[in-house]
Amino acid sequence: MSIRPQPTQHEKILGEDDFIVSKTDLKGTITYGNRIFIQMSGYSERELLGAPHSILRHPDMPRAVFKLLWDTVQAKREICAYVKNLAKDGSFYWVFANITPSCDASGTMIGYFSVRRKPRPEAIETVSALYRTMLEAERKAGDGQAGMKASTAILHQVLEQKGMGYEEFVFGL
Repeated sequence: MSIRPQPTQHEKILGEDDFIVSKTDLKGTITYGNRIFIQMSGYSERELLGAPHSILRHPDMPRAVFKLLWDTVQAKREICAYVKNLAKDGSFYWVFANITPSCDASGTMIGYFSVRRKPRPEAIETVSALYRTMLEAERKAGDGQAGMKASTAILHQVLEQKGMGYEEFVFGL
């Protein structure tokens, strides 16, 4: 599983009534995946359990989006985002993800829970354009913090131009 699949142009589409569910530990290691998660990812349950959730990261996704997701859930807040995932066979699929921290009875965070559903096609058009711009900024600025800063700045600029916060933007698509 250490070899990343080569992305293709083949898109898988999540069904209207399908929900992808997964759980991870605090480091993002997959501890549970439902049948639809296994089916869409193309990996077997055995391959997914114990693997980092980043195994599904498509190279078209800006790193700044994942930093926003991690920063938010590590602060014990839920977040939603549009994510392009990479399946084992190189195909891709878009999801509208809701990610929440999982806590035990005493309030100690023990992992993360994500439910993903089919996104609206119009939202994907908007998000794809934004992500391309963010990714280009990351590439131009180089790996590391400079790229992350440049990409994050683009996201903040778009939100400022629209006069809204991230959550309002995501739910307005």
